[in-house]
Amino acid sequence: MSRPSLSVDLALLVVSAGSLLAGLLFAALGRGAVAHALWAAGALPVMLALSVSIVTALRRHEAGVDVLALLAIGFALGLSEFLTAAVISLMLASGRALEQYAQERARREMTALLNRAPRHANRFEAGEWRRVELDTVRPGDRLLVRNGEFVPVDGSLTGRAQLDESTLTGEAAIQQRLSGESVGSGVVNVGAAFEMVAAASAADSTFAGIVRMVESAQQERSPATRLADRYALLFVLAALVLAGGSWLVTGEVVRALAVLVVATPCPLILAVPVAVVSGMSRCARRGVLIKGGGALERLAQASVLFFDKTGTLTSGRARLVSIESGPGISPETVLRFAASLGQASAHVISEAVTTAARERNLVLSAPCQVVEQPGAGVRGEVEGRAVSIGSFAYVSSMASSAPWSTAFLQRVAYEGASAVFVGVDGAMVGALQMADQIRLETPRALRLLRQEGIRRFIMLTGDRRDVAETIGATLGLTEVLPEQTPSDKLEAIRAAHREGTVIMIGDGVNDAPALAAADVGVAMGARGAAASSEAADVVLLVDRLDRLVEGLRVARHTRRIALQSVIAGMVLSFAAMAIAAFGFLPPLLGAVIQEVIDVAVIANALRALRIRSTATAGSLSRRDAEQLKREHVELGPVMAQIRELADKLHRVPGTSVAGALAGVNDVLKRYLVPHEQHDDLEVYPGLARIVGGEDPMAALSATHREIFRITRLLRQMTEDIPPEGPDAASLCELQRLLYGLDAIVRLHCAQEDELFHALGEGE
Repeated sequence: MSRPSLSVDLALLVVSAGSLLAGLLFAALGRGAVAHALWAAGALPVMLALSVSIVTALRRHEAGVDVLALLAIGFALGLSEFLTAAVISLMLASGRALEQYAQERARREMTALLNRAPRHANRFEAGEWRRVELDTVRPGDRLLVRNGEFVPVDGSLTGRAQLDESTLTGEAAIQQRLSGESVGSGVVNVGAAFEMVAAASAADSTFAGIVRMVESAQQERSPATRLADRYALLFVLAALVLAGGSWLVTGEVVRALAVLVVATPCPLILAVPVAVVSGMSRCARRGVLIKGGGALERLAQASVLFFDKTGTLTSGRARLVSIESGPGISPETVLRFAASLGQASAHVISEAVTTAARERNLVLSAPCQVVEQPGAGVRGEVEGRAVSIGSFAYVSSMASSAPWSTAFLQRVAYEGASAVFVGVDGAMVGALQMADQIRLETPRALRLLRQEGIRRFIMLTGDRRDVAETIGATLGLTEVLPEQTPSDKLEAIRAAHREGTVIMIGDGVNDAPALAAADVGVAMGARGAAASSEAADVVLLVDRLDRLVEGLRVARHTRRIALQSVIAGMVLSFAAMAIAAFGFLPPLLGAVIQEVIDVAVIANALRALRIRSTATAGSLSRRDAEQLKREHVELGPVMAQIRELADKLHRVPGTSVAGALAGVNDVLKRYLVPHEQHDDLEVYPGLARIVGGEDPMAALSATHREIFRITRLLRQMTEDIPPEGPDAASLCELQRLLYGLDAIVRLHCAQEDELFHALGEGE
């Protein structure tokens, strides 16, 4: 339905209210003729605005549902019911102004996003910084971003930066970015001025794409809105029949007027668009950009969910899983040599190795004489020693193969991971197992999606069957389709349409056809491939799968609120029409009642702005969450030492077993046990208050007790080992305890990481 601007509606409200009050004043003074003239004069502008709305709607082939209001004012004036006409005009003008306010209120977050679009950039030209139009910026330009300014285009930093990325992600915390990291357009510099190198033009940057999506979302009318127009048209016909019938049966035209007054279909024409836009706004506030009301409606009805694997269920980035080291060399030494050399390579695996070393606070040395063979590996000097890292074939061509390498390669293949071998001075000293791990939020997101009514979960991936099925079994997916080409994904989604409304989530260019074919395509992350974002109906601006849960929840609650508003409003309107048709409701009182119904409908529709998110009642600060995760990273060497001893314990000479175990016990006593005790006594009480409930940390606390039991038992058994070494049964029991401790500590850390991640996402 076409509506004038808010300023026009306010002007109509002022005119109609002023004429009504002035008329009442003159009527009280006994000047009835002047009062009637004022009331009529106040009604005429509203009639004109209604006529314009009707004509505009009909030209756009939409329902001109304002006809009932126009007829009501016309009948009132024709019957010399001037006060009634004035009251109806005031009610309509206030309703129109209220509707405009509600929609503007709901659009506030998306409109604010559009208003933040950068307009200029500071570019280095001819030895000085010059302010230039944004459209003139090209990739490779050197740019300066001052404090408080928006980053104009996508690019990479040449120094440190403090950024407020909430415009893109909805995350309010300040982000610290280092030299070389990428930065997206539209984020705000909240620290000192920094320089950057443009990587894209303004039109091709992240923020420009989001702005295009938002503009499209604001212009699209949802299917529910169009459906409401059709229902409203039927409502208009029913009202006209009832009004005409009451007039013909009773001969009282006032009854027809009373029916028309209470028959305006505002519950339909106001509730649905206000609720839908409110829902879209609520999603935008949490970093879920829904491109239109139609997408929100389809999302609310979804029951089948397809996933891409890499970058969706998994992080899309390799991380260190384990370190294999040769005799006489520690895992930390293997990692330190690999990371030191990896500093000179831009390969994603090298960056992941370097990141893992820095997380473990290892001191890296500067490499020299570095030579990189793309796709194979890197060689150079570190601390005066010849070091090589890369594939087995690459490293074995410069270093003698280790006896453990074959078994390591087989284990890595089973787990679908990749291997980085490390050679030092002509000997293969170790290897790193790297894997694209499941996102921390993925298990929780899948549980919540099941709670929201998703019946089937299908993973589409180009990976090998064994790798895909391992992830599918880990996550409890309904079905796994491995070794899929883009065309295979397309066919799978088309076949699933028979079962219900289909969602497809992906982040790569090869996912674009599947995203377009699904009822609702969801692209992961604002910095994902442009093709997938353009093809998708929903873009998760925050690179977290659990944000889809919030979008789905908001969509379903929005649809429910819209239906509640429509049903309640229509029932009340029909009841009022029936009462008016029987002559028990005069036109003047009917106008007041109809306005009350309209206000109640709009207020109920605005509840979509307050739909709760999936976040818990409280949240950890980002700093605390990251600190807790870092403590787990620091436990990595401890867990590696437990596993290493468990693997080789049966090969250790009997007289050396007690010494080897004593070394591990000392590490457990100094690092693992104090860490778990601190968590149990200091961290868990605070987490319990955030999570809520009587004893929410009971299960995790029980794991602490099991860790304490095993470490104590291991220490006691070590003290009882005779000088000649343990017997076969005792050795087997010691090895079982080590493997059990390794498994339970790793599982416990994974559970805590998921909890910290969930509680820390509310910031």
